[in-house]
Amino acid sequence: MFLCEEEKMRIEILGTGCPKCRQLTANVEAAVKELSLVAEVAKITEIDKIIGYGVMITPALAVDGAVVSAGKLLNKDEIKKILAK
Repeated sequence: MFLCEEEKMRIEILGTGCPKCRQLTANVEAAVKELSLVAEVAKITEIDKIIGYGVMITPALAVDGAVVSAGKLLNKDEIKKILAK
């Protein structure tokens, strides 16, 4: 099965690179791998872009452009529940 670029899930970690942001990135990557998802994982570190999402506290997680968590370091299982929806 081949997916075109438009069908690929886009997951964004919003944060300036603090330890919690880096851990959230690792947790997201582990969840994507365990679920065998086809996804693009991107880190958004620019403050103006983060604020553009309406996020005032990091780390935050956005899936396909919608913020699903902010101000919390989600563990791998919490992320898997979000991504499986």
